[in-house]
Amino acid sequence: MKSKKLTMSALSLSLVFAIAIPAFSSTASSAAIKPAAAVTAADVGGINALAAACKKEGQLNIIADPHDWANYGEIISGFKAKYKVKIDEANPNGSSQDEINAAVQLKGTKRAPDVFDLGQSVAYANLDMLAPYKVINWDKIPAALKAPNGTLTKDYGGYMAVGYDSSLGSVSSLDDLLKPAFAGKVALNGDPTKANAALHGVLLAALLNGGSTKDISAGVTWFKKLKDVGNFINVDPTPATIASGQTPVVFDWDYNQAAIVKAMAAKGATWKVWIPSGKIVGAYYNQAVNADAPHPACARLWMEYVYSAVGQAAWLKGGSRPVLMDYYLSKGQIDKKLAAALPVVKGTINVFSIAQSKAASDYVAANWAAAVGTR
Repeated sequence: MKSKKLTMSALSLSLVFAIAIPAFSSTASSAAIKPAAAVTAADVGGINALAAACKKEGQLNIIADPHDWANYGEIISGFKAKYKVKIDEANPNGSSQDEINAAVQLKGTKRAPDVFDLGQSVAYANLDMLAPYKVINWDKIPAALKAPNGTLTKDYGGYMAVGYDSSLGSVSSLDDLLKPAFAGKVALNGDPTKANAALHGVLLAALLNGGSTKDISAGVTWFKKLKDVGNFINVDPTPATIASGQTPVVFDWDYNQAAIVKAMAAKGATWKVWIPSGKIVGAYYNQAVNADAPHPACARLWMEYVYSAVGQAAWLKGGSRPVLMDYYLSKGQIDKKLAAALPVVKGTINVFSIAQSKAASDYVAANWAAAVGTR
């Protein structure tokens, strides 16, 4: 789970992000079964039959997928254009936990989410809500990055970084953010008791203050210190808050920072991104089908799309590292220049194991509010 250096290669990522995944029983299927029971496209007669069934359903419900996150906007518009079905986009800036909460609250209605994009701790805490599904290129995805029966599949990954408006000064260490120049300016992307990105921001602070993936208490302590000096603001950053200057310093994934760099440059400002050398935080997000999806064919078709060459190329264009990058590079189906342009970092890549992720989530749930406050 650790590597001294991470290259652009998705195969290298598969080794770096290797996480023990619990065994699942396989699901038997027969030809031409209903989409809600399909584990592969072949189960319903192939990808064209799946697309026809989705067309009949007429809609896909997604949740917590902001357009500026890892290039989701292009993926959403591409799916709509290709399959001519409506996409209902609920709570774009929601957290992984918000996705699960919505599925529970809306279960049995046409408004429930069809698919999920989840951080690890929330995903593994809710496996009973996920339906097995294996995309067409399932066998090309490294075994360490998928549940054996397809209940959960990692999709795109990146590194935790600190992005900031360069007019405030420079950041070359975490404690630079404790300086008066950053008073009331530092934000964390999400609430770490609910959001995967925020939890990993706390992990980054922990690692840089003597902590580890096994103990992130030092990260909570550091954020308390940031709050006590008046520099932390308990505001969820969005493109609007960044553009307005309300949140000019943000802990977030490097691929989201890349989008901010472009947006700020367009308005004549410079957004810099600091990924600390030596101790680096990495993670993948997971795609999954809601077991109670109201549009089961569209849910599975969406999975096929995001793992297709087009979908994986879109993740890469957004600055993230798609799980099938090596495979599609070998077939000449995604841009080699974009792959080569991904940041190369030096140091130890730190990734939560499933047990560590749960322990970190439990610690933050018990201690974050008292130390830093709630939103």
